[in-house]
Amino acid sequence: MWRLTRPALVYLVAVEAAAVVAIVATATLVPITSQALVWCGLLVAAEVVHLEAVQRIERIRELGAEGRPHMHLQSIWIFAGLLLLPPPLAVLVIVISYTHSWLRVYRRRSLVHRKVFSAATVVLACAAAGAVLHLSTGQLAPFMPHIDGPAGLAGLLLAGVVYFGVNYVLVILMIIITNPDQPGRHALGNPSDVLIVLAAVGTGCGTALVVTARPWLLPVFLVPPIALHLGLLLPQLQTAARSDSKTGILAPEFWSELTRRELVRAERLGSTAGVLMIDIDHFKQIDDGNGHLAGDEVLRAIATAITDSVRSGDYVGRYGGDEFVALLPGVTDTELLTIARRVKATIAALEVPVPIPTPGKPPTVTGLTASIGAALYPHTANDYTSLLHAADDAAYTAKNTGRNRVVIAPPSPTHPHIPLQISPES
Repeated sequence: MWRLTRPALVYLVAVEAAAVVAIVATATLVPITSQALVWCGLLVAAEVVHLEAVQRIERIRELGAEGRPHMHLQSIWIFAGLLLLPPPLAVLVIVISYTHSWLRVYRRRSLVHRKVFSAATVVLACAAAGAVLHLSTGQLAPFMPHIDGPAGLAGLLLAGVVYFGVNYVLVILMIIITNPDQPGRHALGNPSDVLIVLAAVGTGCGTALVVTARPWLLPVFLVPPIALHLGLLLPQLQTAARSDSKTGILAPEFWSELTRRELVRAERLGSTAGVLMIDIDHFKQIDDGNGHLAGDEVLRAIATAITDSVRSGDYVGRYGGDEFVALLPGVTDTELLTIARRVKATIAALEVPVPIPTPGKPPTVTGLTASIGAALYPHTANDYTSLLHAADDAAYTAKNTGRNRVVIAPPSPTHPHIPLQISPES
């Protein structure tokens, strides 16, 4: 945080101070009832289930939105909390939501001061939207039981616009201040992403209505956010530019983009990141001996095996041909070697059915092996190109020393504690 420019730091402190003032000013406006506590518990539970179900895609979306507003669906539960809960409990939903996402979704690899600032902007957005609802209904929270008729609808729509607008403007201003060399329009993000927040606000209204009338139906309202993630946002990531059409894992260009951004994040956090270069041994013989359809099935099976072998927060991509890559944020040198060996063992255990078996040949492809090179940032190299080159050299060494093994790239002179390690076939 202290690396921020003075204008950015002043702006960050001002927004967070304003959020604290809003929290204190509204803390005693509405008594906290047992019913409010139950509603708060329901919303928090729904938020936890939602984010747990979409961890991987949300992590990729957040990293891919670097330098632009990250439009997320947490607003479903936050806006519902605004409509239902006394201000202190509404703030509690915000705090739990952002803390949970930082711990579980972003695995503590998102800068803390950014998440605190984002939470502060949402607190201010809720305060502004709450003021609109108070003026339109003449009541304090919970607002939902008092929203009715055309006037109630107009007030609710205006509150939704204010909630989105305040949050959006505060975040954009910070992006512009911290990226003075970027065009201002870049900070606006993709206009279509605005629909994500609008959908979240609309679903939040429906959620609040269900909680007040039929709370046992709340699980039904878990379906829309998860469906939006898996049915709409996931296909966005699986475009030709972001996903490999043959295997379904990350395309080389998108994997490279995510890796570069993750290395920047690792530098900011003083953390590490490991890269695996996975080269399938004798793949051309598999392709020639069983046909291209069988070769494609083998590639898909290997992609799945690698994805299942790494951690849930890692990024697996296709590098080209029979080569795959994996990025492992925050990994230690011991973990890097352990995961690489697990990938190798999982590939070796594969049995891939041949789509159209050839008479006289086995109906399944077995005996697959991989030569894996591994490199660790910043111990092996401290930039993307050098790190990838080191992992590639290590994979080449693995091939030249017998294949079916893992080689850890040697450290740079400034980090001499990691020895060159070769894992034999056993």
